[in-house]
Amino acid sequence: MPLTLTPEYVVPLGKGHYRSAFDCGNDDLNRFLKQQARQDAEKHVAVPFVLLEPGRRAVRGFYTLSASIIPLDELPPDMMKKLPRYGQLPVTLLGRLAVDQTAKGQGVGEFLLIDALRRCLEGAQQIGAMAAIVDAKDEQAESFYRHFDFLPFQLTPRRLFLPMRQIAQLFSGPRLASGTQNS
Repeated sequence: MPLTLTPEYVVPLGKGHYRSAFDCGNDDLNRFLKQQARQDAEKHVAVPFVLLEPGRRAVRGFYTLSASIIPLDELPPDMMKKLPRYGQLPVTLLGRLAVDQTAKGQGVGEFLLIDALRRCLEGAQQIGAMAAIVDAKDEQAESFYRHFDFLPFQLTPRRLFLPMRQIAQLFSGPRLASGTQNS
C-alpha cells in the first residue's frame, strides 16, 4: 500500500514511534535509528525526523538534522569570493537519511530530502546557515544527492552541499509545497 507523502506525517522522533522493525538494508543506519537516535535527540546532538504511516506509529523513513560548520577553503573558489572571509561558515548537516525497504520505490527518499531541505531553510531564517551539507555513504548515495544539484566540496570526498540560496529557490518556484501554482 503506498504511503501518504505529506509533511504532517514527518515528525520529530518520539518515544512511542515503532522503530524495531525498520530495515533500510544498511545495518549502521538501522542500528542508529533503533539504538542511538533518541539519545542524540535528548542530548541535542541531532534532531531525528521520522515518516510515519497514517494512523500508525511505524517508522518508514527518517533523516537527521544538526548544526555544523565547514572550512571556507572547502568551497569552490568562485563561491569563496562571494562570502565573508571567515575561517568557518555555518551550515546545516543532513546527517542521515534512510527509507525502510517496504517503502522503497515510492519516492520516499526524495520526499524526505525535500522535507529536510524545507526545514533547513526555515532554520536558516532563524539561525544562520549558508548551505545544507551531506556526507554520502557510498556512490549510490552520492548519485542521489547530485541528482538534486548538490555540489562537491573541494577537499572532502563524498561531502556535498547545496547553497541555501538554491534551497530557497526550490520553495519559491512555480510549484509551492502545497501543490498550488504561483500567479
